[in-house]
Amino acid sequence: MRGMKTMLAAFAVLSLAACAEQPASLPIAAASSVKAPLILVSIDGFRWDYLNRGVLPNLSALAAGGVRAERMLPSFPSITFPNHYTLVTGLVPDHHGIVNNRFEDANLPGVFRMTTKDEAWWSQATPIWVTAEQQGVRTATEFWPGSEVAFHGVRPEHWEAFNQAKTSDERVDTLLGWLDAPVATRPQFLTLYFDIVDTAGHHHGPDSPELNASVATVDAAIGRLEAGLKARGLDANLIIVADHGMAATSEQSRLIVLDDYADPSVAHVVFDDAVSGIDFPRTPAGEAAESKLVGAHPHMTCWKKADVPVRFHYGTNPRVPDVVCAADVGWLIETREEAARHRAPLLGEHGYDNAAPEMGALFIANGPAFAKGEVVKPFPNVDVYPLMTHILAIKPEPNDGHFAEVADVLVH
Repeated sequence: MRGMKTMLAAFAVLSLAACAEQPASLPIAAASSVKAPLILVSIDGFRWDYLNRGVLPNLSALAAGGVRAERMLPSFPSITFPNHYTLVTGLVPDHHGIVNNRFEDANLPGVFRMTTKDEAWWSQATPIWVTAEQQGVRTATEFWPGSEVAFHGVRPEHWEAFNQAKTSDERVDTLLGWLDAPVATRPQFLTLYFDIVDTAGHHHGPDSPELNASVATVDAAIGRLEAGLKARGLDANLIIVADHGMAATSEQSRLIVLDDYADPSVAHVVFDDAVSGIDFPRTPAGEAAESKLVGAHPHMTCWKKADVPVRFHYGTNPRVPDVVCAADVGWLIETREEAARHRAPLLGEHGYDNAAPEMGALFIANGPAFAKGEVVKPFPNVDVYPLMTHILAIKPEPNDGHFAEVADVLVH
């Protein structure tokens, strides 16, 4: 029954979208080949309930006139690079290989960082813009983790190296400029990325005036995008998401010092903060330190990678360290050396249990392909990928998503 419902929904989407996407000024033959562009917008760190703060007229209108999720569930760990890659591959981090913002690989030199462009680190999965380009769909990325990497020489037709200094309005204008191309060469899939909400959440906390100012700035940029599309006569399909939410933290009162549980002389901390990954040498001292760390501690639980709870879908990738420790929401895991470093206070963090409400992410969809005035139940972010490949009419790569679970967001 669900399969029949999905097929009927898909048929209706194609029929209605075809009607909506045919400008009256184009001959019928030409209009039949014109598709509404699909624009994937990420507002990094935009927690699902920020939408209720009364300072977002444009996003609120898009949500009211389209589809929004009660919240979207990030993948574990609820961190920026893993979840951005999940959104464009449909794979959980354990399967696409970007297991943290920083990690190591025994078969590759050095350390993966957010500035890493070497294809070898990214090649465990294929992002949607590569799949689209290979199937004749033109793409453009105004920033997205992984979009600066050449996959066997394939990149988006238009892309830019990440530049944090580029304002939200400037990013919108760049994307609109790409859409000024003639219909035959215009991108059909585009991405747009904003980072200021995440930055404000980290530096000032999720309940701060600075956070509210940052979401208002992005909302104005979304309004600018809508106005630019309207001026060009483009009835685009917009999917507006976040990679994760944000929780309030305090390094002064809610800090777990990892050295108290893992001998720093043998423990190799690969990453830390809300979730920590630690490797140990296969020596008696290393195995003893590992055994001491594994288990429940005040505000932190640690597992051997093979024993990470199944619901996290994390621990099978060789890049996941020997032991994974998860802090309670709002707590931070740091080594004593890290805690002693002079830096600005961290008042907000993510990376926690992906089912925690504080980690829930934004999902709004609006455009000719989508239902109107709908609110859908929470769903995992792996489902965004098959939704996008369906709208673009491209064959997806193998993925962890389920189109049937999000088919109801489409026009019926």
